[in-house]
Amino acid sequence: MSHELQGKTIAFLIAPEGAEQVELTEPWKAVKDAGGHPRLVSTQSGRAQAFNHLDKGDTFQVDTTVDVSGHTEFDALVLPGGVANPDFLRTDDGAVAFVKAFFDAGKPVAAICHAPWTLIEADVVRGRELTSWPSLRTDLRNAGATWVDQEVKVCDHGSNRLVTSRKPDDLKAFCQTLVQEFAR
Repeated sequence: MSHELQGKTIAFLIAPEGAEQVELTEPWKAVKDAGGHPRLVSTQSGRAQAFNHLDKGDTFQVDTTVDVSGHTEFDALVLPGGVANPDFLRTDDGAVAFVKAFFDAGKPVAAICHAPWTLIEADVVRGRELTSWPSLRTDLRNAGATWVDQEVKVCDHGSNRLVTSRKPDDLKAFCQTLVQEFAR
């Protein structure tokens, strides 16, 4: 175990249902392996249902909710993807405000796959360069971002460092990069 994230608490924000399981569990493991303290945040307490693409996966105990906790309790934010997960989060005012607060405070954020939908709703992608699942390309461009087709992209042209990746196949690079960026 390394200690790059020793003493850092990392929020993982997911909807009560729909997060892509591997996009939650692999970054979670990377944060723990780097000595960080991951905490699961959602819009509802209880257990959150993850998915393996369209099939139900495991459930995970929610540590806190967006109406109880704020960005001040965390050093960074991870947004797992899955199609339903960010689609739900972007319709929840508390979740959108939670995400936007990390950008306003200059804290690093990492988002993978469909997760940038929530970033679009928080109005934090304008002037930023990022990647995502390819079907979000037009949405991101319409929101003022520059979309690139790369395994992982770090953008520091804004109030914070933003790490993005396209899909589960990019998880190794995504996890390595988010640990490096969160350790800064």
